[in-house]
Amino acid sequence: MANSPQSKKRARQNARRLEVNKARRSRIRTELRKVEEAITSGDKDAAVAALRQAQPELMRGVTKGVYHKNTAARKMSRLSSRVKALS
Repeated sequence: MANSPQSKKRARQNARRLEVNKARRSRIRTELRKVEEAITSGDKDAAVAALRQAQPELMRGVTKGVYHKNTAARKMSRLSSRVKALS
């Protein structure tokens, strides 16, 4: 348990950041799931639109420290290649 005032404050900050990061991660997963659903349905227009929505959300997660840069790049690369394969 936190004893010093600074460790108590740090625990409060960590709890707040956990909630914010959890919400952001959930929003990113939702956007990625929309792309996956569009790909499985075979609708290229919907998949392209969903990918355009997901990309800035994923990159925002990188700048906010939720995802590593290479992880986001890998996810975007794999999704975009799957969307491109639809035709």
